[in-house]
Amino acid sequence: MDLPTLGDGRLVLRPLTDTDLDALVTLLDVPGVHEWWVPSADPRDDLRCEGDAFAIVVDDELAGWLGFAEELDPDYLHASMDILLAPRFQGAGLGPAALRLLSRWFIDERGHHRITIDPNCANERAIRAYESVGFRRVGVMRRYERGRSGEWEDGLLMDLLAEELR
Repeated sequence: MDLPTLGDGRLVLRPLTDTDLDALVTLLDVPGVHEWWVPSADPRDDLRCEGDAFAIVVDDELAGWLGFAEELDPDYLHASMDILLAPRFQGAGLGPAALRLLSRWFIDERGHHRITIDPNCANERAIRAYESVGFRRVGVMRRYERGRSGEWEDGLLMDLLAEELR
């Protein structure tokens, strides 16, 4: 899919390029990100997200990554997303701004009525950020993903209906 470039004045979401990947892979080991990301043997493939990912750019600097997937069956139509933001850009409202921008595109341009996100249950900062956009807690997915320790960790399924976007 040819992705558009989206912006809100503070940040820009642009299609991810191969030149972004090295910086993003390095970011996976930075405290504030490291705790929540368990890359596979080739994290570049994880970040490519089968071509469905945006680079988050702030003041012409790569600030993070926003990946997504879409279920296009009309009876189950919805989108899901995941975000990674460099710690120095966290806490300034940029993560929620990026999520709002992509959510608006999903709703207005792609016809989705529902969007999901699934943070680790222990990632309270991310959960608060998602709730500020309008995402609601649906339920805990027990032993959802294997953490860096090798132990299974719980995930929180959250969703956002189009009319709940803040």
